[in-house]
Amino acid sequence: MRILYSLVFCGFSLLILFLSEAEAFAQSPPGVTEFQEVESDMKRFYVALSRLSFAVGAISGLLGGLRVYNNWQLGRHHIDVQVISWFSACIFLATMGIFLSGLFGVPIT
Repeated sequence: MRILYSLVFCGFSLLILFLSEAEAFAQSPPGVTEFQEVESDMKRFYVALSRLSFAVGAISGLLGGLRVYNNWQLGRHHIDVQVISWFSACIFLATMGIFLSGLFGVPIT
């Protein structure tokens, strides 16, 4: 008789365990919808920010070119450092867009 009660208790315990596990698997973890919203917002903002970065890079390149040209016309012929720094800044802006695209998993558009 005691074995029968043990088997019934074990069977009932296993039934409760399986039912609670099925309910736990049916629920999504907390915060999944928020992460999906942030991911879609990040993809939307990334395109706008990358275009802004290229616009800032273009303006910076034009201003740097004008500054180097002005210094050259004024007779300051040691402008190698300025040319290298402005060129490096433009290359940095262009490569950061590609790097951030890979980091956030957003395709380059």
